[in-house]
Amino acid sequence: MVARFLSTLSLALLVAWGCASPPPTFDEIPPAGELYQQGLETLEGRSILGIYRHVNHGAAIETFQAIIDNYPYSDYAVLAELKIADAYFDDGRYEEALSYYRDFGDLHPRNEKVPYTVFRAALCHTRRVKPPNRDQTATRDALVFLDQLLSKYPHSDYAERAEVMWRDLRMRLARQIRSIGDFYLGRHEYQSAAERYRSLLNEYPGLGLDAETLYKLGVCYQKLNRGDEAALIFQSIVQYYGRSSVAEDAQKQMARSTDFRPRAP
Repeated sequence: MVARFLSTLSLALLVAWGCASPPPTFDEIPPAGELYQQGLETLEGRSILGIYRHVNHGAAIETFQAIIDNYPYSDYAVLAELKIADAYFDDGRYEEALSYYRDFGDLHPRNEKVPYTVFRAALCHTRRVKPPNRDQTATRDALVFLDQLLSKYPHSDYAERAEVMWRDLRMRLARQIRSIGDFYLGRHEYQSAAERYRSLLNEYPGLGLDAETLYKLGVCYQKLNRGDEAALIFQSIVQYYGRSSVAEDAQKQMARSTDFRPRAP
């Protein structure tokens, strides 16, 4: 009797299972616009104790990536590429962000957002800039993108900020070279110091360091028994930077130097 009951129960379960609808094999994918809005809301984050803001950047990136994977030809896919880059940037993952910003310009060279991506690519490098006494590769890499932005998109919304950054980064490199020259000058290694000062004048003119650098170069030439060249440098300082304190020092050097011979007008 028990065996017959179990057999009947098993048959009933099989019939019920066969009549039931099969379980879904995958979740239904929301429309691209809905996914995009979800990603934006995730990037807004949530407040913790009214003080801290927590953002699940990984979840936002996954949402935007779902748009690219499932709706690759929609306008939202292009927007999603930018948001992924921004999410990586905000999360401090600058290598990943840089990759997306660069790819965007390659894939969509005529898109109006390209100046933005070039500017942000420069920012990715500036976030990794090291102190002046360390390697300045990131500084030079940032300048490459700033040069690109200022040359190709001089009237973009980011040009003004790019110019300020461009000057600041060049000043950083210039000061590094100056500090090396000063180091050699202090050690009385005048040839090495002169090479740095010449490099500074050639590569980074117009940053406000020219007069002082010329003066130090003139001093190096004096010490190297290149008096005629030193005299010409001091005279140029007086002529072109006559109102500066460096010009006063140059005049003193000219007065003391037995090698100085005034040039004919």
